[in-house]
Amino acid sequence: VQLQASGGGSVQAGGSLSVSCVASGRTLSWNIMGWFRQASGKEREFVAAINWRGDRKTFADSVKGRFRISRDVAKTTIYLQMNSLGAEDTAVYYCAVNHQSTISKLPDEYDYWGQGTLVTVSS
Repeated sequence: VQLQASGGGSVQAGGSLSVSCVASGRTLSWNIMGWFRQASGKEREFVAAINWRGDRKTFADSVKGRFRISRDVAKTTIYLQMNSLGAEDTAVYYCAVNHQSTISKLPDEYDYWGQGTLVTVSS
């Protein structure tokens, strides 16, 4: 499975940004697709995840109510819509997938990773 993330950029605090991740290869082998982020000098942290069917979603407490995750099965793409962005959301955002049946917030539980896309929020 290959993952290609895109859509990062710069935005002012309070603004919105959307990032997407296209999966290719053996996409039928995965069930959970998630977003993680890593700020400079910090560990990678869970942001949100969705299952292939789209009926299960999990969000980190820090982004609940502000971020939305969705997927397009036909395009094998997932999206992360980020609203009300703050400086604390500045990070490289990574997409990742695994074949598990339940959503995990642990990076080690994910098998394949995209290259990351930088989101910078200026105050």
